[in-house]
Amino acid sequence: MSKLSISQAAKLKGVSTQTLRRWEAEGKLIPERTAGGHRRYDLAQLMGTKSELSFTVGYARVSSHDQKEDLLRQVEVIELFCASNGWQVEIIQDIGSGLNYSKKGLKRLINLITDHRVERLVLTHKDRLLRFGSELIFSLCEIFGTEVVIINRTEDSFFEEDLAEDVLEIITVFSARLYGSRSHKNKQLLQELKNVARQL
Repeated sequence: MSKLSISQAAKLKGVSTQTLRRWEAEGKLIPERTAGGHRRYDLAQLMGTKSELSFTVGYARVSSHDQKEDLLRQVEVIELFCASNGWQVEIIQDIGSGLNYSKKGLKRLINLITDHRVERLVLTHKDRLLRFGSELIFSLCEIFGTEVVIINRTEDSFFEEDLAEDVLEIITVFSARLYGSRSHKNKQLLQELKNVARQL
């Protein structure tokens, strides 16, 4: 087969159809058109076309250093999933709360997306990006032509553990002020809150 439809060409290149349309708009890869206006891609030209800027990115995150084994599992799942689909992947890893929008890896991911350098974002679970606010990142992906692939769309099995870590972080943010008052009641309240969070 020397002429491919847009869906066949996208599968061969390991990119989304939206990416092929963007390459056409940018003059990188111009398909032929049938009498009905459908795109047809020349196989030889397609195989010779390679995006020098765009690539598949996997993002893995855990809330604390105690969860490093889970981080490694996420990375392994993403790598195996991408390999099974014939995608070369670069994985960005973060250790930090799902409530923290300033994580180094997340910032790099956003910069890559907004620079049109991410063809596809692969996650094990939706909330690996952020505890609340993942939809904001997904909206960016839609705007900048990045396909989002979520391997496991069921509820995150680590939700309770991560939520406890997030609650502890919130408590820690305010602890310095309360401890500064030298109030025994405040110290006791903080300790009780931390104990409850760990039991979530």
